[in-house]
Amino acid sequence: MFFNLNYLIYMIPAFILMGLTSWYVKHAYNKWSRVRASSGLTGADATRRLISMNGLTGLQIQGVAGQMTDHYDPRNNTLYLSQGVGNVPSVAALAIAAHELGHAQQDAEEYFPMRLRGFLVPMVNIGSNLGWILIIAGLLLNLTGLAWLGVLVFSGGAVFALATLPVEFDASNRAKRMLANSGIIQTDEEMRGVNNVLNAAALTYVAGLVTAIMQVLYYASLVSGRSRD
Repeated sequence: MFFNLNYLIYMIPAFILMGLTSWYVKHAYNKWSRVRASSGLTGADATRRLISMNGLTGLQIQGVAGQMTDHYDPRNNTLYLSQGVGNVPSVAALAIAAHELGHAQQDAEEYFPMRLRGFLVPMVNIGSNLGWILIIAGLLLNLTGLAWLGVLVFSGGAVFALATLPVEFDASNRAKRMLANSGIIQTDEEMRGVNNVLNAAALTYVAGLVTAIMQVLYYASLVSGRSRD
């Protein structure tokens, strides 16, 4: 009832896009993680310098296990850097560290899209689970109104993915400006690497949005088909 050929028609293109973007991110990261930054600064070194230059007082830096697990946590004003970023003087490390610092800068400035995304998090967490329940219950009980309500609630994931795009794009733009203006990135080749790494990462959020939209469209088509029956 809930998985059929139509699901594959909707989702295979999205899965292919996700796979390609995932490969592209890993390829860009692996390539530029092998290119040593001429400044000789590790991701953590560059972050400390940029924190000082941009007046981001109170921001903490801690290590985190894994690869490409770097993130900023606004709850404790802490920037978490993986070993491959925090302890390595590579172009990829500088790009990723500066991107996460861009999120810290957004938080300090109360950047509206970031605030909006944070507001949506609990709603999406509830909606992603509740939506499934409402859709299934509505289809089993032949209550199309309830099923459509489930589709509406489930679509919160797509709204969240859409709200994420300006946050991530802006953080990358901030990272590029900070690295260029500070002199941490010193050559055109290094800047090309920074752009490559950050643009590849941005594509994963676009792919995530496409996937979320296709999921909503699939369930909408499922409910619509049941309504016609």
